Amino acid sequence: MPRFEKIEYHPTSVRELLLEMKNLSELMIDLAYSAALFNDRELAEDVLELENRVDVSSYLLEMEIMLAARDSKDAEALTGVSTVASAADKISDAAADIAAIVTQNIGIHPIVGEIFEKVEERLMRVKVAKDSILAEKAIGELELAARMGVDIIAIRRNKDWIIDPKENEKIAIDDILIARGTSAGLKEFKELCKGKLRKLED
Repeated sequence: MPRFEKIEYHPTSVRELLLEMKNLSELMIDLAYSAALFNDRELAEDVLELENRVDVSSYLLEMEIMLAARDSKDAEALTGVSTVASAADKISDAAADIAAIVTQNIGIHPIVGEIFEKVEERLMRVKVAKDSILAEKAIGELELAARMGVDIIAIRRNKDWIIDPKENEKIAIDDILIARGTSAGLKEFKELCKGKLRKLED
């Protein structure tokens, strides 16, 4: 996180913070590898933004642990939570290091790209246009997995992130969707998001 960033404390359960760190670090690894392998700067920048969010959650979690520990017995019981949080933070740092391959124009060896070109599933980041037929639709009713082999794994809405959105989550105009799927499925999905394709194939 920025060196002198001020973090305002607000009470949050240890469980919620730990779950958020776990979910974010998992997403970051996926995004970072895709960003590096396909030289996608936008995905890489998302990883760096999420790293900052994990850092903030880690800081708040440590505060909650300190407030919860009333004696040495409590402190000992909470050590495991702190260890897991530290591991999730390290994973997020590693993902940011991978993303730096793109943001710092380091690049990867061509042979690595050739190998991963054969991987069936990949990630895509795409913004929902105002004339997209996906806008204002719940994820579940679209049946994207069955129709084109695509899953929406995260939504960035303004400055907020929705990780692993539920089926009743409605897609909004200007949402940035992170989707996982096959190359062909993601190509069709991108056309739907941009409003260039006006019909979902059965």
